[in-house]
Amino acid sequence: MGMRKFTEDFKREAVRLVQTSGRTIEQVADDLGIGRSTLGKWLAKHREADLLSGPHEDTARELARLRKENEILRAERDLLKKAAAFFAGNKSMTFRHIDTAEKAMPIGRKCALFGVSVSGYYAWKSRRPSRRQLDDMVFLAHIRSQFSLSHETYGSPRMTVELQEDGITVGRHRVARLMRENGLKARQKRRFKKTTDSAHDGPVAPNMLDQDFAAGGPDQKWGADISYIWTAEGWLYLAVVVDLFSRRIVGWATSDRMKKDLALTALKRALATRQPLPGLIHHSDRGSQYCSGDYRKLLANHKIVASMSGKGNCYDNAMVETVFKTIKSELIWRTIWQSRSQADNAIGRYIDGFYNPVRRHSALGYRSPCRFEAEAA
Repeated sequence: MGMRKFTEDFKREAVRLVQTSGRTIEQVADDLGIGRSTLGKWLAKHREADLLSGPHEDTARELARLRKENEILRAERDLLKKAAAFFAGNKSMTFRHIDTAEKAMPIGRKCALFGVSVSGYYAWKSRRPSRRQLDDMVFLAHIRSQFSLSHETYGSPRMTVELQEDGITVGRHRVARLMRENGLKARQKRRFKKTTDSAHDGPVAPNMLDQDFAAGGPDQKWGADISYIWTAEGWLYLAVVVDLFSRRIVGWATSDRMKKDLALTALKRALATRQPLPGLIHHSDRGSQYCSGDYRKLLANHKIVASMSGKGNCYDNAMVETVFKTIKSELIWRTIWQSRSQADNAIGRYIDGFYNPVRRHSALGYRSPCRFEAEAA
């Protein structure tokens, strides 16, 4: 049997029978020879129209009408707000947003809000995706995967290099568009607060670097510094030693106190791992940890040349501070750490499992520190 068409008068009469006859929807539907769900939809539509037709003398009905009206207005407002990024005259993007947004709102109302036709929407929906759209779907799947692996830190430049090295031929502008359209935005860096205890009587080494961070190979210039991370248990301090050639963190340590043993532990780990030749320049700020007798003795025993920043000049150790900014923006600031051990474990996984072997650095031609050193060998 073909689909029957009912006049508006017939629909109103059917609704009136439900409201006045004392019979159930099922009974009225059977009497009229129509589907029960169809009659239920007519009744619901009538009630909504009745609510919106106010004002009503009955206070409860008027409140219900106003609530319904506000609900519709809020839904329409939110829909337009969310869709702002999809405009710019692109009907395909508009239809896509209509298809996914606010399922409870009728298609006709959504199309009217965006100034497009219902027939155009259904024509778009039934149209098979183009070759370019299919390629975009494949690219987006790879982008989502790599974005997750990068701890949501890669923007379009690093992402493009990552995909191209995986054998995927795609341009940066296309990657940027797909990331923008799908809300894949890299974490932004925040300002970094740093403290240095330089109020001490320890000897200060001359500035051998003078902001020249370039190195011809690994283990020629190291930079060292200390920063801190807040946890629910209190501060956790992080000391690192960075190879300025590759930006590789060659030694690191954490502690609940910012004492000389913290910096010493990081240095000892760097020495054990790298075993540098004599003549390496070790640069730090003028903090008491780096001016201590034990620290200076350890450097001298390995014939390492000590270098320190000028007084109050934060740019003299900018390379290491940049490393700290990266760690904080990509790891520390994204989590509320409940304990020092939790933060310590996460830092270890980040440095040894991602930063050194995987993370792409723009200054290294979008290569990881480990790869950069391997290619230079």
